[in-house]
Amino acid sequence: EPAEGGGGEGRGGGGGGGEGRGGGRPGLHPPPLSREEKRRRRRATAKYRSAHATRERIRVEAFNLAFAELRKLLPTLPPDKKLSKIEILRLAICYISYLNHVLDV
Repeated sequence: EPAEGGGGEGRGGGGGGGEGRGGGRPGLHPPPLSREEKRRRRRATAKYRSAHATRERIRVEAFNLAFAELRKLLPTLPPDKKLSKIEILRLAICYISYLNHVLDV
């Protein structure tokens, strides 16, 4: 349940929505899993994590390649100066503004 204000469970007299018979909350906790089901879920979770890690690695590599390509197009002194990603973006903005100015003149 989302907490509202103070967040106490016992507020309001207990009469809301017809679900509160006694102190138990039916359906809140699923039945315990068998050993085999736990093993299956653990394997599925590990498989999911591995697939997710692979997708994330590919995404980050593509992102870094795009920054490297952009970096090659930007003039700096010295030309091989290491720039952070934010520096690359800021320099690209300045360079594009400069090129627009050159075209306007």
